[in-house]
Amino acid sequence: MKLKLYPLVFLAALLGCQQKENVKTYIPRALTANENFIQSENSKNALTIQYDSTGNEAQAQKIFSVKLKDTTIQIQTGSSKKDATDKFSFAEFVNTEKTCILVQAADKSGLVAPFYLIYLNDNKLDVISIYKASHGAQDVRFTKGLTKIGRSGYLINNDFVITTVLTKIYPIKRQDPAERIQGLYFVTSPDKHTLVFLVGSSLYEVNYLTNEVFTQPLSKIPKEPEAIFKWIEDHYSWQASGKETYFLKANADDNRIIDISQFK
Repeated sequence: MKLKLYPLVFLAALLGCQQKENVKTYIPRALTANENFIQSENSKNALTIQYDSTGNEAQAQKIFSVKLKDTTIQIQTGSSKKDATDKFSFAEFVNTEKTCILVQAADKSGLVAPFYLIYLNDNKLDVISIYKASHGAQDVRFTKGLTKIGRSGYLINNDFVITTVLTKIYPIKRQDPAERIQGLYFVTSPDKHTLVFLVGSSLYEVNYLTNEVFTQPLSKIPKEPEAIFKWIEDHYSWQASGKETYFLKANADDNRIIDISQFK
């Protein structure tokens, strides 16, 4: 009787091995200066995003996974392999060739779960950490995660801009190198290159292409948050600097009529 069971046990073990999913863990690296994510025709259609919903209907959460062909990509989010995850709360292709995927880990390992760029070129996969340490007193308030800016970019934690037409990540120049911008993202310039943050009683403005910055003090700013936008619209306008960089500055003539479309 025992002899007859051996083939069945072997068959079950063989099927179990065949059904086991391929998983590969990647250790993310830091972003380097002026890095370009050059695309390769050979890398097309190799990356895929899969998702499913977890929990009941009232608490459904969409969880994503990323695969390179038939292998699930796992990212090491901490100092040991135990910290690795293959589950993401956000996953989106950020180029038309579908060789770059922006993801956010599903776990909460900090103020906001970390972001990564999964990048494939000539069948070589790389994972880049989109993170910069900060010791700001109000980081809890101003660490917002992902914010859409226009139709072709994202702002990440007040520290990075990622463009989705020509995929590139731009670090944003901080007011204080030791802390991320301690303010609320307010508006973007008409050319989409200058970001304006409401920091206390001033506007901190930074062009992420040139790293030029400008601080515009605000006088008599309304206390009601809903009135601030209209008040700035009435008293400030986009003005070009010598390098064709736009900054939001106080009007020399308060009677000037401002086109509201400048602020969209």
